[in-house]
Amino acid sequence: MANRIPVAVLGATGAVGQRFVQLLAEHPLFEITALAASERSAGKSYADACRWVIPGDPPESLKGMIASELEPNLPARLVFSALPADVARDVEPRFARAGYAVCSNASAYRYEPDVPLIIPEVNPEHLSLIPAQRAARGWPGFIVTNPNCSTTGIVMALKPLHDAFGLNKVFAFTMQGASGAGYPGVPSLDILDNVIPYIGGEEEKIARETRLLLGEVKEGQQCEAKIDVSAHANRVPVIDGHTIALSLGFEKAPTPEEALEVLRAFHGPADVQSLPSAPKRPIVVRDEDDRPQPRRDRDAQSGMTVSVGRVRECPILDLRLVIVVHNTVRGAAGGSLLNGEMLVKRGLIK
Repeated sequence: MANRIPVAVLGATGAVGQRFVQLLAEHPLFEITALAASERSAGKSYADACRWVIPGDPPESLKGMIASELEPNLPARLVFSALPADVARDVEPRFARAGYAVCSNASAYRYEPDVPLIIPEVNPEHLSLIPAQRAARGWPGFIVTNPNCSTTGIVMALKPLHDAFGLNKVFAFTMQGASGAGYPGVPSLDILDNVIPYIGGEEEKIARETRLLLGEVKEGQQCEAKIDVSAHANRVPVIDGHTIALSLGFEKAPTPEEALEVLRAFHGPADVQSLPSAPKRPIVVRDEDDRPQPRRDRDAQSGMTVSVGRVRECPILDLRLVIVVHNTVRGAAGGSLLNGEMLVKRGLIK
């Protein structure tokens, strides 16, 4: 635990910020040296500023840390951002301009042409955008983003299938846990005994981010994959875990057995597999007829694994399957943390 890299969490009192704090508390590479939050929380101890809403308790060692303002004067080299998009739009560039590496869970800069949108097992080569970002913006630091929580689960399952069979059509129907709306989230009288068939901006995010993540970087520019994506986003009365039903079309249609073989064999690059937060198996295939399920599968390998099941033929496209992803771990704080670990591994943070 000696010589760990000092890091800060921006938006540390919110639900995703709490996940960052929880995951970083005993991290072998990183040491939390600052927790930053809004003006109403700054100056208070973390215990007083934060109403802890995720399972477990706040780390004892951090309860007394005084919350800082969202200003780039923190004793850290890397900041993890759990800020709302409207706040991140102003705050994150100030940190990058001041020389910090920013790993952002916010959507504010995901679609900028020089900002990498990264899942380490899927597209680590997109980190090649960082030098161009620094040069174009005059920043000594940089911003790297991770995708939307639903997109993360979808693309983890699509990556090996796309590489093997040439994906060209995606129909995605999401059943998203209530925690994806933050805290306090959806009012109980809206979500209990109900399904809400609308999540603002979600369907557009899934479509665009899927094409970006499965696309290429050519001559310093992101080129989206030529994949048609149709998404239906729904909020359901589950606390954590997004369940997504997919129908897929391919250039070369696989049998279910062929698809299962490549899903089971999937792993990230060797240096990603060795990262502290990387799951031993990024995809776990469930063979039971009624799996995956959020309550039973969201915590697979500490919430960092995507569970896949019900792989079968599709009478309209080629293949159907169901996935479960833990939205606040792999789909949010854990995904961003893995990005930070990869930046260290590849020498972009020292």
